[in-house]
Amino acid sequence: MVRFSKQRARQARQVGILTAIPFVLLSGAGIGYLIGSWLDRRFGTDPALVIVFLLLGFVAGGRETYRLIQLASKEDSSKH
Repeated sequence: MVRFSKQRARQARQVGILTAIPFVLLSGAGIGYLIGSWLDRRFGTDPALVIVFLLLGFVAGGRETYRLIQLASKEDSSKH
């Protein structure tokens, strides 16, 4: 069993948190696009709902990214 120092474990956790950011941004926009395009096909409102849900996906991804950055900053400031 490999043991890491507390500092090394904290750094690994912070890297993991920050690595999640691109995936959060892409998944929010991707899910918004998929929902919007499905609704557009269903209601014949092409491309109105794609735009609305894509923007909502960007906002949700940005909000979650902000939360992840705050969490990483908290991890960084707790080491001092």
